[in-house]
Amino acid sequence: MAVLLEVKDLKKYFPIKKGSFLSKNIVYVKAVEDVSFELNEGETLGIVGESGCGKSTTGRCILRLIEPTSGTVKFDGKDLNKLSKAQMREIRKDMQFIFQDPFASLNPRLTVGETIMEPMNNFNIGDKKQRQDRVKELLNVVGLSPYHLTRYPHEFSGGQRQRIGIARALSADPRLVVCDEPVSALDVSIQAQTINLLMDLQKQYNLTMVFIAHDLSVVKHISDRVAVMYLGSIVEISDYKDLYDNPTHPYTQALLSAIPQPNPKANKNRIILKGDIPSPTKPPSGCKFHTRCMYATEICKTDVPEMREVSETHSVACHHAKI
Repeated sequence: MAVLLEVKDLKKYFPIKKGSFLSKNIVYVKAVEDVSFELNEGETLGIVGESGCGKSTTGRCILRLIEPTSGTVKFDGKDLNKLSKAQMREIRKDMQFIFQDPFASLNPRLTVGETIMEPMNNFNIGDKKQRQDRVKELLNVVGLSPYHLTRYPHEFSGGQRQRIGIARALSADPRLVVCDEPVSALDVSIQAQTINLLMDLQKQYNLTMVFIAHDLSVVKHISDRVAVMYLGSIVEISDYKDLYDNPTHPYTQALLSAIPQPNPKANKNRIILKGDIPSPTKPPSGCKFHTRCMYATEICKTDVPEMREVSETHSVACHHAKI
């Protein structure tokens, strides 16, 4: 399969100014640091981790919704960070975003039909009749009805609004879709429906997806590969089956142990991490996870672990991982 998206050494630092008016010190929040991965056409990469680990910032940097501090993002061989605004506009229709909050991501002043048609209007896709037909088709595809065309977002439930957001993302016929926690604001039963819908749409339209979530049980069902992030960096990336069957990084092991079991009597070896996530303005030296890791030694405090291969499809950044 051809590589559609290539991310290398991606960084995003947010400056914070502290001090008086005359003497300001600038401190940087290191939201994303040295993130690298490749994504093949038609593949889904799940990105997981605790809140604040840089998942959403990574997704936004990929599409240049926010400008990265440094690093390379190549889409279909083109370096997005070197494109002008006009060139970036041309390529944007091939890359779309599904937002986390279905209540905030839709314009309350636009009808459903106008919302879904907006990307087609922006990129001059088809004539008026073709756009109207495409809107009706997408409403059917996401499980709604053309009857909803003239209704407004406040008339829908959270799950229905997220379906409208998905239809809007698909209206420009994109090749890459970044899903930023698209089910976290939904009820569990609606989460399952939305996940199944995204999986069906991926097959139907041959979509390439980056699926961002903090729930590993959700990511398992939709992803071909999974990247685990901690404090702005990827600590483990693997084929989804190998990651769930053979988690190698201590942080991944702790996350997987926190997944609720349907059987309350089942033995569960829960791994409780000590302490809180360190501040991204002052990340720990060496391995960022060493302050909470049960296996940490002196080398973890001083040396940054390199990403090493466990197998052909499985890599981990840990000094003590059994390779």
